[in-house]
Amino acid sequence: QVQVAESGGGLVQAGGSLRLSCEASGSFTVIAMGWYRQIPGNERELIADISADGSIRYADPVKGRFTIARDGATSHLQMNALKPDDTGTYHCKASLRTPGNRYATHYWGRGTLVTVSS
Repeated sequence: QVQVAESGGGLVQAGGSLRLSCEASGSFTVIAMGWYRQIPGNERELIADISADGSIRYADPVKGRFTIARDGATSHLQMNALKPDDTGTYHCKASLRTPGNRYATHYWGRGTLVTVSS
């Protein structure tokens, strides 16, 4: 059974840094891993993702401040120069192909809360 779990959220002052981690467990091939932010009343929005071939995308507001990396089934999001607008619940999405399946399935973690105070 595939599980995805995030860690590393917390409270930080504006200008500070946090490092989020996401670990997927089970039997699968990683196609891509990504981070999404959600605030109450809004849909989840892409922050950054990284594919198996190393291609990376960042949302415009975080370019130059956030860095995504992947090592096997673990992804990290290094967040620097944090702003109050970065506040939200950060969810990891792992796109994984499990044995016997031709296509990947998206698996979501429960999220980790990031709060940036001004």
